[in-house]
Amino acid sequence: MIFSGKRILFLGAHPDDIELGCGAFLHQIVKQTEVLCVTLSDNQKNPDLQEVKREHFQSMQTLGVSEDKIILGPFTTRIFPNSRQDILEYFLSLRKDFRPDLIFTHTKQDVHQDHNTMTDEALRAFRGITVLGFDVVRSSYGFFPHFLVEVSEENVNKKIEALSKYQTYQDRYYFNSELTRSIMVRHGALAERPFAEGFDILRIVGKFEA
Repeated sequence: MIFSGKRILFLGAHPDDIELGCGAFLHQIVKQTEVLCVTLSDNQKNPDLQEVKREHFQSMQTLGVSEDKIILGPFTTRIFPNSRQDILEYFLSLRKDFRPDLIFTHTKQDVHQDHNTMTDEALRAFRGITVLGFDVVRSSYGFFPHFLVEVSEENVNKKIEALSKYQTYQDRYYFNSELTRSIMVRHGALAERPFAEGFDILRIVGKFEA
């Protein structure tokens, strides 16, 4: 299946989520279409994570995303459920300003309270638009990719390089380059391709043309 979008919106709760979930796909399309990457929290209220904002910009730059296509939102990590209405209104404003054709956000199988909250509000705010869910392996349980997107080995390597910019997280198992590659090999096997990134289908809005 060939799919497309003139304006593609990537939504993550925290710095690193978008890169972990779909960094290879993002690198694949960034020069072909207009993208906007929105992360709702910059994690700067945590004294142990003071470098992740800078690392996020470096990581995104590695994937080819320019600084003007990156937004860090005003929300506080771990308490997104207390800000549901504000997140909904933030997304409604994004919809009006960016007018996305296609949206990527966290899978509904994610148990992190911030990830789960923002996906719920994204589905409310972006009614009538296709929404696909990506997997962040450390907090997703029961995830299975029903939408598989082929990516190249170059895209895979760029994703691994982008994640290496997060020196703050280099001791975390989910930043292991072998794990990152193996996930894309597995998803590739499901698609009968060398490499793929996998998503679950939160909403598909389609039109059949013969």
